[in-house]
Amino acid sequence: MKAADPVVVIDGLVKHYGKVEAVRGIDLKVARGEVFGFLGPNGSGKSTTIRCLLGLLRPTAGRIGAFGLDATRDGVAMRRRLTYVPGELRLPDRLTAMELATSFGHLRGGFDPTRRDQLAERLRLDLHRHLRDLSTGNRRKVALLLAFLFDAELIVLDEPTNGLDPLMQREFLAMVREARAAGATVFLSSHVMSEVQRAADRVAILRAGKVVAQGTVAELRGRARQRIEVWFEDDPPEAELKALPGVVDPVVDDHRFTATLSGSIQPLLALFASHRVGSMLVEEPDLEEAFLDLYDGEPA
Repeated sequence: MKAADPVVVIDGLVKHYGKVEAVRGIDLKVARGEVFGFLGPNGSGKSTTIRCLLGLLRPTAGRIGAFGLDATRDGVAMRRRLTYVPGELRLPDRLTAMELATSFGHLRGGFDPTRRDQLAERLRLDLHRHLRDLSTGNRRKVALLLAFLFDAELIVLDEPTNGLDPLMQREFLAMVREARAAGATVFLSSHVMSEVQRAADRVAILRAGKVVAQGTVAELRGRARQRIEVWFEDDPPEAELKALPGVVDPVVDDHRFTATLSGSIQPLLALFASHRVGSMLVEEPDLEEAFLDLYDGEPA
């Protein structure tokens, strides 16, 4: 595989559970060395897609795989080159975190004990406690330690920070950035918009089993609606403002104009250039607003 080739390829993926169509034709490519955010509410098809990628589920139609391998046909060979944190953890209660890491090391051909200890220190994890005695957050730390312990080419993370406090979430983001700098590709499925916004290079948003938007974080934020507030030194050109494309809920109150803008701000700026504007406030949208805009009006 050439360096420019995508690591993950999903082509027309469809997955049915009986009469229920959980995934309805997903097309994605994840480049080598990028952090790819995978967003969507519960039931949108994120975990189903990940399980198909890992070869744990067989697609109804389409292709999915990584490293040029097919997830269904070459699942074992493919999984040797990646690590995975599932959304729902099932860890062997009778083992300690140290014993579990050792067991995984035997399966994967060993690991650096110094790196294990450094990760445990960063995550504030006691390696000698039995897993049955750990809280939900500490069990999640064990899974993250295992995911970042080995030199995996692809790290697949499904809701990786469930149960973690803000300090550990910040440490997790640092670990993601370090893995990317070392050449790993990270496939990050999460409900935490701020987490994806801070970590991801590109993002895909799922709705009802289909990709409804994808692009860089900046591109998706640019599609979100922005709130604007403008103070004119003279009477605002009310009719011209309300006629501009993308202006929603415009309100003129004396010399003050407020509205929500959907789309490019350029027509608005062009209009302002021919009038005396005292001040202007444009609230920069975040990824969560872009996400909510795509779901606006949709049933829960």
